Amino acid sequence: MANHQSAIKRTRQIEKRRLHNRYYAKTARNAVKALRLTTDKEEAKTLLPKVSSMLDKLAKRNIIHKNKASNLKSKLCKHVNKLA
Repeated sequence: MANHQSAIKRTRQIEKRRLHNRYYAKTARNAVKALRLTTDKEEAKTLLPKVSSMLDKLAKRNIIHKNKASNLKSKLCKHVNKLA
């Protein structure tokens, strides 16, 4: 580990940010999974905007790539539309 004060502070910041990002990414993954497992169309329609918003926020903050967020949203929309 580096001995410079700025390097020590930077490692603290990186660790704090990593845990923060991990929490939000995991929360989004759980929300996507819950939506995928939903079989009720009305419930899925109410969940979809919340999950889409969550994915957009993660992409905006560079926690996940913008194309990944877009692909996930597209697949989720297809899933919701396919429900009877």
